[in-house]
Amino acid sequence: MIPRFTGLIVALAVSGTVAQAEPSLDRGRYLVEGPAGCGNCHTPFGPQGPMMEKALAGRLVDKNPAFTAISANITPAGAVSGWSDAELAKAIREGLRPDGSIIGPPMPFAMYRGLSDDDVMSMVMYLRTVPAVENDPGKSTYNIPLPPAYGPPIDSVPHPEEGVSVAYGAYLAGPVAHCMECHTPMGEMGPMLDTRLGAGGFEFHGPWGTSVAANLTSHEDGIKDYSDAELRDMITKGMRPEAEPMMPPMPYGYLAQMTADNLSAVILYLRSLPPLPDEG
Repeated sequence: MIPRFTGLIVALAVSGTVAQAEPSLDRGRYLVEGPAGCGNCHTPFGPQGPMMEKALAGRLVDKNPAFTAISANITPAGAVSGWSDAELAKAIREGLRPDGSIIGPPMPFAMYRGLSDDDVMSMVMYLRTVPAVENDPGKSTYNIPLPPAYGPPIDSVPHPEEGVSVAYGAYLAGPVAHCMECHTPMGEMGPMLDTRLGAGGFEFHGPWGTSVAANLTSHEDGIKDYSDAELRDMITKGMRPEAEPMMPPMPYGYLAQMTADNLSAVILYLRSLPPLPDEG
């Protein structure tokens, strides 16, 4: 299941004015606890929801015929404590552990490969400071072949110019929040980023039942008829205009931590997606 890396990701990595940014603890906290929503997969769940006393300590993420995916303990009590900052950054962006073994799905490497050097190192910086939680969530198992790598080694990714713009919205909705991975249909080689970007339809199975990723394109099957205010509530509150609650696993609580300008940039980007109808 090898993701196809499209012009979208490449453009994010190399185009635009490079912002004057440096890795920082505050930026790392914002990304991990906000739009990146790392805890949505890495924090254990209990009967009442996320067990924040065990934040980022790993859990069973998905069990299906293809694989049993278990997220790692990424607190300082986990295996990552023995990795260098560069090794942890490589694991996040390229899916390769220091021993050369590959991390399998559903970690969104098709998106994370586009994280800027500054942002990935900010995330690493923050992860080094979170409380250490002793927890062994177990190991993932895969009944599908995994590739030797998800792409060529990453040398450097410049930081994009920040602002309320389509370009920065693409960066936030892609490499940072990986919206486009979950909301793009899966093909034999991974998310169909070349042909069905943002068209939705991917199914998620969990204690809540089955939820289907929505169409985020500008098509009438997508977000065309929603106002910006309605989209804000759907993204950050998980509530449709008719007051109907939306289902997991979308990380509403984490996305609610986004700044108003960042959220506006994401919505601008979604409005720019070419219209694609739902399949079927």
